[in-house]
Amino acid sequence: MRPIVTSELPLIWAGILGVAVAFYVILDGFDLGIGILFPFAKDDAERDRMLASIAPFWDGNETWLVLGGGGLLVAFPRAYSILMPAFYLPLIVMLLALVFRGVTFEFRALAQRKPFWNVVFAAGSTLAGFCQGLVLGGLVQGVKIENGVYAGGPFDWATPFGLVCGLGVVAGYALLGACWLMLKTDGDMAFRAAEKAKVLLIAVLVFMAAVSIYTPLTIPRIAERWFAMPNLLYLAPVPILTALVAFAEWRWIEARRDAAPFLSSIALFLLGYLGLVISTFPYIVPPTLTIQDAAAAPSSQLFMLIGTVILLPLILGYTALTYWLFRGKVREGATYH
Repeated sequence: MRPIVTSELPLIWAGILGVAVAFYVILDGFDLGIGILFPFAKDDAERDRMLASIAPFWDGNETWLVLGGGGLLVAFPRAYSILMPAFYLPLIVMLLALVFRGVTFEFRALAQRKPFWNVVFAAGSTLAGFCQGLVLGGLVQGVKIENGVYAGGPFDWATPFGLVCGLGVVAGYALLGACWLMLKTDGDMAFRAAEKAKVLLIAVLVFMAAVSIYTPLTIPRIAERWFAMPNLLYLAPVPILTALVAFAEWRWIEARRDAAPFLSSIALFLLGYLGLVISTFPYIVPPTLTIQDAAAAPSSQLFMLIGTVILLPLILGYTALTYWLFRGKVREGATYH
């Protein structure tokens, strides 16, 4: 086996972080989506069933958030030192929202005042997704750096584009949640989930189109990446495939398929994620700091890579095992405990 060259370590770590973010967005996305859909459930019995559908998975899904944040600190400390002050407020709000949301799983099952905890769960899920969208929007627009440190203000992320990204992420997570309910429930509940999924799919496509139009019009580096020749020819399959997946998902939702809408929603997220990677690579902090510039010392990256190579298959293994063991429908009357 060819030994790893030190210049390849930043690319390897960028790939690991990219995979961690993708897994987090998909896996924690659908259970955040359940919370976002909480206010639209028919009654508390249906909300109990919604919680039961994600009970075995929700806490394990957040493992990928820990891997992403910890990996960024270890592998790209310069990027970490810039991004944390740039997005301190939305990140803190996101973490607090996730904490209150996690508390709700236990407290709601025992509380006499379930309506209060219903609000907490829905608000925590929605706020967490919205804050993630704010960070995404601020990152795409670019972070101001001077002399290697963050030089912007505490509210640079608070822009109309960030608001659109925040709402888009909330809509996307809700779509994943609705399609998850189509997969995990049956009867009237699955039918109502399908009706919600159709509306949410349209909303997600509108937000994706808005971002796809706005970014090249206002950010020259993104316009050059997508529309300069021969890039235009190479990258054209991405939006075409996105449209085809969206059309197929609509048909599968109408046909009340079980797994196909959820899998196509994942594909839609991955295609959007691929578009963002194409727009920003090789910058880890657009528009100035590349993954090579932000990389830690090769010895540090190599040392942590050894542990990651050992642990990552274990994480993937127990995640796959959990989803396999708890496969199948969640029947009427199911609860969190």
